[in-house]
Parts: sequence; C-alpha cells; structure tokens
Amino acid sequence: MKKNQLNKKIGRPRVLIVGCGDVGLRILPLLRPTLFDQNEGVAANRFRIFALTSSPGRCEDLRRAGAIPVVGNLDEPATLAKLATLASKIIYLAPPAPSGSRDNRSRHLAAVLSQSSHLVYISTSGVYGDCGGQYIDETRPVNPGNVRAVRRVDAERVWRHWARRTRSVLTILRVPGIYASDRLPIERLNNAVPALLPTQDVYTNHIHAQDLARLIVAALFSGSPNRLYNAVDDSCIKMGDYFDLVADRFNLPRPPRLPREQLESRITPVMLTFMAESRQMSNTRIKQELGFRFLYPQVTDGLMSG
Repeated sequence: MKKNQLNKKIGRPRVLIVGCGDVGLRILPLLRPTLFDQNEGVAANRFRIFALTSSPGRCEDLRRAGAIPVVGNLDEPATLAKLATLASKIIYLAPPAPSGSRDNRSRHLAAVLSQSSHLVYISTSGVYGDCGGQYIDETRPVNPGNVRAVRRVDAERVWRHWARRTRSVLTILRVPGIYASDRLPIERLNNAVPALLPTQDVYTNHIHAQDLARLIVAALFSGSPNRLYNAVDDSCIKMGDYFDLVADRFNLPRPPRLPREQLESRITPVMLTFMAESRQMSNTRIKQELGFRFLYPQVTDGLMSG
C-alpha cells in the first residue's frame, strides 16, 4: 500500500495553525512523529498539518517545514471560507491588527469555523494589567491597561462566544515575554537603552519559545474545556535584572538605571507601557492539570542553552 493510501486509511486528524511564525514552526516537528502500520510496513505522519499564510511567497518554506500551506488573509473574510471544516484542532497564534479596540481578525475566522473543534488561543499576560507586583493566578479578573491588551481581551471574548455557539473546546494560554537565542534584547543593550532603578523596577514574566511550543501542543490534546492557563516559567525576576542577565551572558555592558521620570523621555511609548505593569504569575495550573515540565524552567537555563 502506498503512503498516501495508508494516510487515507488511517484517517489522520487535521491540525490548522493560524499565524505560523517562529513558535508555529517550532510546533510543526512536535506534531510530526510517525505512525507505523505493522501490517503494511509503511510509515505515515501522525497528523495532517495545515498552516494559514497571507503570503504566497511563504508556501514553499511551510511545505519544507512539514505543513500544507493555505493562502488566506484574516483581514479579508472572503479568503477564509475554505477553513470552515478544514481541521478539528486549531492553534491560533495570529496577533490582532495593530489598531482599534476590537480584534476583527478573530471575528472573521470565528465566523467561518462552523464545526465543533478544539481551538487553542494564544493570548497575552497583558490582559491582567498592572497588578502592583502581586502574585496572581488565572482567577485574577482582567484589567487591560493599554489598547493592545484591550484587543486581546476582546479576542478572548470572541472565542468564548464561538466555543459556546459551535459547542467546541476552547483553551486560552496567556503568554508573557517570549525569549529564545534570536529573541533577546541585544540591540537594546548595544544602544545602552536605560532600565528602571531597582527600587522602581517591575516584575516581568517569561517563557522560552520552545517551551511555549511544547505547552501549546500539551494544551491542544490535554487542555480542559473552556480553561485558562498562564503560560509562564518558574522565573521570578524584575525587568532590569533580566536585561542584566542577558548582558552578562553575552559580555555586553549592563544598561544604565534611571528613575522613572527621567526614563520616560528616553524610551518608546510602547516600552513604557511594559514598564508600567508589574505582576508575578502562577504556573501551578499548567503543571497540575497538563502535567507540564519545562525544558527551561528559569530564564538563566534558557540563556545558558545558547
């Protein structure tokens, strides 16, 4: 029996990745372990994986990575109809549009997804807003402090409504700062962009990109229906200390420290919003309910891994 015949016989489940950037590409190998038909002696991929892209030029790269590209644009609803019943498991990594208080991209996709599915939505820890450095868990009410977070709160509501309407399973991961060897503040350190004084500094939360990819897969197959999870590692660290760790790891000068009133004229408004929010997030739920174990439980582990 040929491989494509075996695939049809097995009836492989389909997975759709919406927003297949760095994290999405890290997910693909995790979904590619093979099945082996003992009778036929033929190997087949475990899942049939589709990836939505708005750029036809990315199709070949996605194919090489192991996904079947589907061209469509979340800002153009007419291009999304083909996704209606394409997959029973969906990973939504795409960000909202960069303006407005509503996530119309989520609305456009939710409007066409008609069958009962399991969708993992990648939200942001920013929906909690400033917590004054307090230790919080998933029961904390949302309190977005900037328009980016407002859009994410809107998106979460869109997907909750969709899950009720289609009787689907929804898992929301609230994700903080994602880092990896190619996602570090090296340029910021080279430019000597200042950080806050230790006495005024804010707590930040982190997760390595590879751990996030693994956590998304765990949520896709083990996440409880309509459940929130904080997607954070074990680190308890302030922003300036994180910059210092990166600087020391790459033999760069540590950033200068300034009081907030002086810093406001030296950094971008977007970065200033991050420096206005302080929280420590619990990851007990992902450990207890998903049985998740980190490859890089601390930022120091991820930095030393290269």
